[in-house]
Amino acid sequence: MTDPSALPDLTRIRREFPALDTGIAFLENAGGSQVPACVADAMHDYMTQTYVQLGAGYPLSKRCTATVDDAHAFARLFVNARRGQAILGSSTTALLNLLASCYAQVLKPGQEVILAETGHEANLGCWKRLEKLGIVIRWWPVDPATFTCTLDGLRSMMGQRTALVALPHVSNLLGGIADLPAIVAMAHATGARVVADGVAFAPHRAIDVDAWDVDWYVYSTYKVFGPHMAVLYGRDDALAELPGPNHDFIPRDDLPYQFEPGGANHEGCAGLLALGDYLKVLAGEAADAPCTRAVVEAAFAHAAALEQPLTARLLEYLDGKPGVRVVGSRVADEHRVGTVSFTHDKLGARDIVAAVDPTGVAIRHGHMYAYRLCQRLGIPVEDGVVRASFVHYNTPAEVERLIAVLETVL
Repeated sequence: MTDPSALPDLTRIRREFPALDTGIAFLENAGGSQVPACVADAMHDYMTQTYVQLGAGYPLSKRCTATVDDAHAFARLFVNARRGQAILGSSTTALLNLLASCYAQVLKPGQEVILAETGHEANLGCWKRLEKLGIVIRWWPVDPATFTCTLDGLRSMMGQRTALVALPHVSNLLGGIADLPAIVAMAHATGARVVADGVAFAPHRAIDVDAWDVDWYVYSTYKVFGPHMAVLYGRDDALAELPGPNHDFIPRDDLPYQFEPGGANHEGCAGLLALGDYLKVLAGEAADAPCTRAVVEAAFAHAAALEQPLTARLLEYLDGKPGVRVVGSRVADEHRVGTVSFTHDKLGARDIVAAVDPTGVAIRHGHMYAYRLCQRLGIPVEDGVVRASFVHYNTPAEVERLIAVLETVL
């Protein structure tokens, strides 16, 4: 854990986020984080000063082209893509549907896709639809007692017919971090590829696709202090196996453009690129320093350290409340992020959140698109769970505001 004395000042951090001055306690960050002013300003400046098409020879177009190219380079830096590409798209759901449609052209009837029951529908539905092509879908079950899909469970399912394993790096309900390197190694031992949904991991820890050796990794930039976009990392050898969805005359080796039909969102690229300026603040670096991989890693080490006591405080409170069931681990350690879900044995999740809503504390209820997981855990999907989710800019005072409200409601 990072030394608390080395952490950046939380007041300084919060000044970077204009929305945090509204008096609302934003504790629904798993649905989408707030953005620092530098990101919003970059998008505004792009649209008001350089809003032209790419690829032309005049200087303004060259500047715009450079912005989009630099955004791709930043995305590669952000995920540590030493052996692959960063594909930009409108959302994680859209990118995974694009990926599944590409695999639909190369997978053969009888091949198997293993899906983790802990998954968000974005990384389930796109693969389930391949059943109509003769692809066999197998479900990697979650253990309701431990809230995990076990490695032993996966090992028993793997075989020569396994083509893909799709899982969440972190469940957006449970908050626990899967052992992605071990899962990747197990899949690769049988020749299978791994598609990891990193949406619920990315706001809390540094992504390192190179160290994990993962084939595909996707996250939503709007949940990581950026614009409403998403990034899909594809390892070079995995990309080479697939036909891209772009126009026929686009060269197959024109990457990542071959997987970006219509191109990336230009003003979003400007915002994504500007996120590097905020990461320097979070890492404690000088404003004129470059945003390096070391900066990314330092920023998220600080983020994790700031978030951990908030998660621990809420879990401690909920664990002591009669009738409350924490859905996920009750321990705030290195294997967990600040996404906390719970149910009550007498009060519905909808009613609990409805009582919290008028107080200026932003949380939510529902199945959070982890529909199958809720079914598996015996949670009514119409009501779902109560979910509070922290990131590094939240404060202990905001957690106490939530606890005070919950104390009255529960």
